[in-house]
Order: sequence, then structure tokens, then C-alpha cells
Amino acid sequence: MIIGSGLIANSLKNIDSKEILFFASGVSNSLETKSSEFEREFLLLKHSIEANTESKLVYFSTLSVNDQSKQDSHYVLHKLEIENYIKNNCRNYLILRIGNIVGKGGNPNTLFNFLKNQITTGSEFKVHSKARRLLLDIDDIPKFLHTKCINIKNGTVNFAYPFYYDLKEIIGAIQDQMQKKANYIESDEGDFYKVHFDDITSDFFTEIEPNGYLKILAKKYI
Repeated sequence: MIIGSGLIANSLKNIDSKEILFFASGVSNSLETKSSEFEREFLLLKHSIEANTESKLVYFSTLSVNDQSKQDSHYVLHKLEIENYIKNNCRNYLILRIGNIVGKGGNPNTLFNFLKNQITTGSEFKVHSKARRLLLDIDDIPKFLHTKCINIKNGTVNFAYPFYYDLKEIIGAIQDQMQKKANYIESDEGDFYKVHFDDITSDFFTEIEPNGYLKILAKKYI
């Protein structure tokens, strides 16, 4: 069963199962501050768990829980609260913490969508030269769950392509695909957080190198 209708939920249709409760409905904006939005997700999750006690729960969290600069954000605190609730109330679960998703459509504020829109319109934007980002092709989520996570019980897995991309690398790949120059100014700002990736994540991506992965993302989604 799939709970949700967004980018992640739609990517799971080919692996939908009566034995698994995929909870892919939640607060999509990491800058959200309205308590009502977080409460809505929490109530829906609780109801879904109670109505599917025999199913394994797969919950989609975020790698940003590792970001020390965001430990006081409403979004991160909410995700951690839900993770703790799952650990204390589910007999069989997998929490998948994911990076910056790249796919068709979805939230316009995601990194790839934002950069694509800025380049398309020719709008000037600021680039933090010290920032790094972990990217993830939306199509890799169902593949990873189906091939690597089938037997994981009561675990938390960090999942993204395990390479920290410089923002200018990402912009360069998008520019090359669009054949249009980005209009940005650099600022000596930005940071990134380290994430520990288990062997199952590293092994999943073992056959593709960083530049190749980035080119694939740009070709598929730009």
C-alpha cells in the first residue's frame, strides 16, 4: 500500500505490495513552520500504522537530520520525532533517509528544479561556493528498496549517491544539457554535512562514477 501522491509515491507504483506500507505523504517544504502541516502528517502516519499492523512500514525521512546547522529547524525536529515514534511503535519498519531528489516535476524548490528554472528565465541567483549536495535519482529509490532493502527489519538507512557535489558542478551539467548559460554570482559561503553510508548504499552505486551520475541526471530531467 502506498500512502501519498507525490514524486516519491508515484515512483513506487511498480513495487507496490500488500505486505508493505509505503508512507510517502508528508511535509515537502523543508522550510515549513506551520505546526498544522506537521500534525497532519503525524496523524495520518499514526492512523496508517494502526490500520496496517501486519504490514512492514517504509518511511521516507531526510539526510538533513545529520546537518548540525538545522537541528533546531521545525522540519528536522518533526522528522526526528516521527522516526522515534516509528521505532517505538512498529514491529517491522525501514526508515529511508534520502538526499536531494531529482525527478520530473515535484516540488519546484528542489535543487535541480530551482536551478533549471533560474537558468531558463535568465534570472540572477547566488551560489554558495562552499556548499556541497548529495543527489538522488528518483528512479533509484524503488530499485534500491526492491533489490537491497527487502530483508531489512527495524533499520535506518542513509540513501543518496555517495558523492558531495559542488554547486558549480551541478550548474555546469545543467548548463551543458540546456545549452544556456546560468546567470549567477558567487558568494564565499555555504557548508555541508558528512553522512555515513552503509555498504548496501555504496554497493548499489558501485558501477557508476560521480561525473557519469550527474550527466545522467541532467539528461533525464532537464
